Amino acid sequence: MHTPVASQVLGLASVVLSGVWMGHYHGGFAWDGSEKEFNLHPLCMVLGLVFLHADAILVYRVFRHEPKKNVKLLHGTIHLLALIISIVGFVAVFDFHRAAKIPDMYSLHSWCGMATLVLFCLQWVMGLLFFLFPVASSWLRASYLPIHVFSGLVLLIMAIGSSLLGITEKLLFSITLTYSTFNPEGVLANVLGILLVCFGVLLGYLITREEYRRPPNPEEESLSVHFKTLTEGGSPTTP
Repeated sequence: MHTPVASQVLGLASVVLSGVWMGHYHGGFAWDGSEKEFNLHPLCMVLGLVFLHADAILVYRVFRHEPKKNVKLLHGTIHLLALIISIVGFVAVFDFHRAAKIPDMYSLHSWCGMATLVLFCLQWVMGLLFFLFPVASSWLRASYLPIHVFSGLVLLIMAIGSSLLGITEKLLFSITLTYSTFNPEGVLANVLGILLVCFGVLLGYLITREEYRRPPNPEEESLSVHFKTLTEGGSPTTP
């Protein structure tokens, strides 16, 4: 199977299993302060911070021969969608805690999840200001680009790690007494965890392989030089 296609299969399977887990074993979804509202949290986190976040990174590999401006816009749009869905997931869990009078931010999962979301928001804003609607100089953008790329990968790892912690936490609270007997819910959750790990590994492979990197485009480089000339007063021959 083509590697990018395989990554989509793994990612979509993770989202579907998250929905099946919460829908079949925990009563479905609602927005009423009940446990059904809490069920939106894991689904939104896997869909937003893991699957869509990874897809936003992959667009530079999958569409590496398309105009960079279009790919950049798609990258930012998918990240924005991931951010919105993730915020919905966070609001759902806080709303459920408030209705059930459960303390917030008491677990390692919640700490890691909140750190991931806050840093993800910061990453999106910085990307917006530096690349999509750049207000920084060419030198600053070039200096920040490696940090932006590295931070995106770190945040994806954090999101997957936080999801694994959440899976473990949910299992401990819901099926502690029967988990050791290959309870069907426990098996499903274990498979979900394995899919998330495989998804992350495959993403790492795609991102680091040279054949999936975006090739240099002389026309885009020429436009970049002329843009720098117009905005910073440099020489057209200066990179």
